[in-house]
Amino acid sequence: MKVALGVCGGIAAYKACEVVRLLQDEGLNVQVVMTAAAQEFVRPLTFAALSGEKVITGLWNSGDEQPNLESAIEHIAVAQSVDALLVAPCTADMLAKFAHGQADDFLSTLYLATPAPVVIAPAMNVQMWEHSATQQNLQTLRERGVRFVEPGSGYLACGMTGPGRLAEPQEIVAATLATLGVVRDLVGETILITAGPTREPLDPVRFLGNRSSGKMGYALAEAASRRGAKVVVVSGPVALEPPAGTEVVRVETAEQMRDAALARWAEASMVIAAAAVADFRLKNVAEQKIKR
Repeated sequence: MKVALGVCGGIAAYKACEVVRLLQDEGLNVQVVMTAAAQEFVRPLTFAALSGEKVITGLWNSGDEQPNLESAIEHIAVAQSVDALLVAPCTADMLAKFAHGQADDFLSTLYLATPAPVVIAPAMNVQMWEHSATQQNLQTLRERGVRFVEPGSGYLACGMTGPGRLAEPQEIVAATLATLGVVRDLVGETILITAGPTREPLDPVRFLGNRSSGKMGYALAEAASRRGAKVVVVSGPVALEPPAGTEVVRVETAEQMRDAALARWAEASMVIAAAAVADFRLKNVAEQKIKR
């Protein structure tokens, strides 16, 4: 699943870095979209390094003598490809744009173009938050189905005390997951999963094995992790990246897989045996390569 993260200009923009990391820990891909003001607080390079994706900073490719078609319609492509739009932090200015259908930058056009659900975490000065214009904009967006992560109350960067502080990243991510329909019913559980093939050596070069890819076990691990479980994967040799948020114990032979699984057995509340374990192993493994 993919989330577009809109970052607006405000002192809380740096907290969006933690939001990116937490979303990725849940196995989500993140496309960061920064407003011009946001770039005054955090450099796009920071988000690019965290997300592993090119950061979108405007409607047009910077440095182009003439805008090209790809950059001109990129907001449509992104709008259609994401499963949710999250804006954190969202300023009073961007709230007003969303509420009144103004589309003069990438983020505001993305909001209008996407059919995906929208989650907004506002952050601003207490007087701006309590102003009747802002409250009316909030009500308008709520009536359109936008989900809000309400700001916290406390000491603000402007020196005032009251509501307007950006919600904690964990709360923002939890609201996003709920919007995506991600169930968190495995929090507190530890799940042990075996995955992939095993290899039984014939000699130092050859082995008996199978063509298991490990994809099923890794998919189960990713799903369990996304639902809040602590996941331990005992994996045979596979060409797959470890599922986000999981612990992978790498083994090669059936005996190694058994020992690794038994070592973690007691802590597991659930065990899923998805590995393709070899049926045979040699009683005596040749110490040198067997000649033809």
